[in-house]
Amino acid sequence: MKIKHQLAIFNALTRLLVIVVLWLMLPILVENVVYRHINNGLLEKKKKFIDHLDRNEINDFIENSDDSTETYSQFSTLHSEFLVLSKSPIKHNQKKAVFTNEYRIIEGEENEYRILQYHFTFDNQGYQLEIGSSLGEVKDLTFIIKFFIIIVFVVILFITFLADTFYIEYLLKPFYKIIDTKIRRVNEPEAFDHTPIKARSRDFRELDFVLNQMMDRIAELFKKEKQFISNVSHELLTPIALLKNKFENLLQNESLDDNAFDKIAGALRTLDMLKKIINNLLLISRIENNQYEANESINFHELITDLQVDLQDRMEDREIQFLNKMEHDFIFTGNKTLIHILIYNLVINAVKYNKPKGSILVTDGFLEDKYFISITDSGIGMMASQIENIFNRFARISSDQDGQGLGLAIANSIASFHHIEIKVTSVINEGTVFMLLFPVAAKYN
Repeated sequence: MKIKHQLAIFNALTRLLVIVVLWLMLPILVENVVYRHINNGLLEKKKKFIDHLDRNEINDFIENSDDSTETYSQFSTLHSEFLVLSKSPIKHNQKKAVFTNEYRIIEGEENEYRILQYHFTFDNQGYQLEIGSSLGEVKDLTFIIKFFIIIVFVVILFITFLADTFYIEYLLKPFYKIIDTKIRRVNEPEAFDHTPIKARSRDFRELDFVLNQMMDRIAELFKKEKQFISNVSHELLTPIALLKNKFENLLQNESLDDNAFDKIAGALRTLDMLKKIINNLLLISRIENNQYEANESINFHELITDLQVDLQDRMEDREIQFLNKMEHDFIFTGNKTLIHILIYNLVINAVKYNKPKGSILVTDGFLEDKYFISITDSGIGMMASQIENIFNRFARISSDQDGQGLGLAIANSIASFHHIEIKVTSVINEGTVFMLLFPVAAKYN
């Protein structure tokens, strides 16, 4: 997931958290405001009632009472309000006014009310006055407010998420440009673009400046390494060639006995091996330093056919059967020489570690939209611990076979250079499978 989407989601989640908190707290605040308004209304009604209260008023309550109790009441329409006056003992320490929420049955209907309870004394007689206001409308109002808040907050969340996405995209545009034009070219210092990136943010300008400095240092190191490789090629291979020439001249001397002849021949073999190791190491170094072009069209079917012809004599010596069952003419853009070395090393490896009268099977196909070439042998196989190390330099599966342990290391370097994935599966005494998975950019004819 891109960083802009992560930032937008983080901001949206933060807003959502705030919205949830507000959604939980706002109704409480609304209820407090409404209760304060109702309390003020009840206090005002109480004040009017007490201000006009006299013996005649109390007598009117008594005369209009329908029962013999000493409680006198009146109700508004729809049971939204009520007023109850009743006699009670005189309470000297009782608070003047108390507000409570209680359920009351008024004319057979139960509702919740906000009730003001007020104790007072009149003509040496204690009274309790209760004035109630229905809370049904408050709850309806609270529900409507909650629903409205949800709708508004969802709309706000959606709008701000879109705004964040576009704004973050605008802010990070220089960052992605730095990635596309500079960081992805870290392996191509010669083609690196040092043009400063236009950015409003000082941080991005600083990042661009530091990357330019870093690439200057990398380019200088690449240049020094290439020079070193060139020097090694000259300083090491030239003396080897001179020594080999001198030993070959010594072999022409007829005065040499058999013992001296064998020693000189052994020295020549050692020089050949040393020359081969140096050339292989130089090849790996050049590949890893991107000193090869990769713009040639390669037909794998033709390449495998040519390899089969080149290795036919070696396979016949061990009576190994080579089966080419490739079904696709697949064209890949890369370095033809390096790809030839890659597949040659895998096939020669299958020959070296195969059993006498064994077989080598080459197939191709598609796996997860990627073209693959599979090289399967019926050889000695490998353990899991061996598979982990086969691409290391100088690693060898078996000490019984000739070689310096650089073939698979070279193959791995070539594969990495072409963005080819190598998968290896093996079973002891049954054989090994090397599968090359090519990038999707390759073309099929």
